[in-house]
Amino acid sequence: MTGYLQYGNGKIHYTDQGMGQVIILLHGYLETSEVWDIFSQKLAAKYRVISPDLPGHGQSDIFEETHTMEHMAEIIKELLESLEIGKAFLAGHSLGGYVALAFAERFPDKLSGYCLLHSHPLADSPEALEKRTREINLVMAGKKDLMYPENVAKMFATSNLKKFNASLERAKQIASSIKGEGIIAVLKGMMARPSRLAIMEEGKVPCLWILGAMDNYIDCEQAQKKVKLPQNAELAILKNSGHMGFIEEQEKSLEILMEFVDKCK
Repeated sequence: MTGYLQYGNGKIHYTDQGMGQVIILLHGYLETSEVWDIFSQKLAAKYRVISPDLPGHGQSDIFEETHTMEHMAEIIKELLESLEIGKAFLAGHSLGGYVALAFAERFPDKLSGYCLLHSHPLADSPEALEKRTREINLVMAGKKDLMYPENVAKMFATSNLKKFNASLERAKQIASSIKGEGIIAVLKGMMARPSRLAIMEEGKVPCLWILGAMDNYIDCEQAQKKVKLPQNAELAILKNSGHMGFIEEQEKSLEILMEFVDKCK
């Protein structure tokens, strides 16, 4: 089922399928809810799976010049309330993980648990801030097409590019559909986000952390050294994945996620 949440002066698009415990899938940067198509269908055989387009992406409207993580977390809360869902499990890929952490900070009572899928709780490094500024300038100059192909290609492990060529081309197609204003708004939001290391480490909400051993964006070994996981958190390493484990090791990702979700009932 496809639906729309009326929010402020705009709308948020989402898909809603399956029955049972609720899982919300939050896509990443340069993605839309379409990136979850196969993954969400498989999850929907056992759970109720809701996949929204974050503001400025897919069929969702742009609301601000800067889409902060807090603002997007508020929208997800409104979506849950509109669907009369008391608690849900949030699984966020990359950017979606930043939103999930903001949600965990502000609305922990509405979560059964959350998953950071190729994401982390830290603020942007100086290098990341510089890169995002360059991307904003490219998009503002009307050169979005010079930016996203390389970014999307780096999401897959280098050794997986040939194997997942069709998925790579699909990911590029999705990225090309996102409006420049939406890209800029979320880039500004990611640049402004604070560290939420304390939120992850204090463990008010059970957390599953999935990393890719061959991730070109997140150094798997270094990331682990920066986070002290609480007792109710679990870490899973996908040995044959880059930044797109839910595609590169789909069945393994499903198995890990479903096992953790079931513990959070």
